[in-house]
Amino acid sequence: MRGRINAGLVVGGVLVGLVVAAALVSFVWTPHDPTLVDAARKLQEPGGGYLLGADKFGRDTFSQLMVGARTTLYVGIVAVGIAAVIGAPLGIVAGMTGHGWLSELVMRVNDLVFAFPALLLAVMLGAVYGAGTLTAMIAIGVATVPAFARVARAATLQVMVTDYIMAARAAGRTRRAIAVRHVLPNISSMLIVQASVSFAIAILAEAALSFLGFGTRPPIPSWGRMLQESQELLFSTPRLALWPGLAIALAVLGFNLLGDGLRDYLDPKLRRIRAER
Repeated sequence: MRGRINAGLVVGGVLVGLVVAAALVSFVWTPHDPTLVDAARKLQEPGGGYLLGADKFGRDTFSQLMVGARTTLYVGIVAVGIAAVIGAPLGIVAGMTGHGWLSELVMRVNDLVFAFPALLLAVMLGAVYGAGTLTAMIAIGVATVPAFARVARAATLQVMVTDYIMAARAAGRTRRAIAVRHVLPNISSMLIVQASVSFAIAILAEAALSFLGFGTRPPIPSWGRMLQESQELLFSTPRLALWPGLAIALAVLGFNLLGDGLRDYLDPKLRRIRAER
């Protein structure tokens, strides 16, 4: 039985929907060319066709935010996809083998990967293959694998002691069949919640990498690089840092609220415990 839709889920869904809508609309329309340098419009204040003004190169800030949303979602989807495709199967395998040597091996390797943050991995990959969007996606994805593996393993351990798993074993089902037909469907809700939370982390990581020069390269707009380009004008023109910073904050808040709301919605027991406090 599902829980009721809560305020966090609604607010998170609205914020995420705004980011997705901005990204989708940017494919077909933006107020101005986000990469067009116009010296005559340098640091133009909001107005005159420039809703949020222009940056130090004369580029439209609002158009850059729209295309930056596309870049952020692209990196987040691919990075979380990499983490889920690698981490979830590893966690299921570790959970189905209980506390055997294979489970311990998988989790110790998982701990080793967890010790390397996304920023460090991006620096290492950037030094070898060059900085760029692909580097950011791989670094964030690999760094997020341990989170999915841990969640999948913990959920699988709970599923493996249920009666229907014992019945499946008694019926002669193979491990692969049990994993695909019984374990994965029953832990999918937890993986969905983890994906939402990991997406928020990926947004922050991509913004940080772009800010440091290891993420999306010019001229493709990126919220993190917009912050980096505005830092020298932080006191004279603070709006240049305000808008991308606000976009990052709202996107992260949206995905965190969405993940928390989904957790309550998919787990009514947790919702009841919180209500009793």
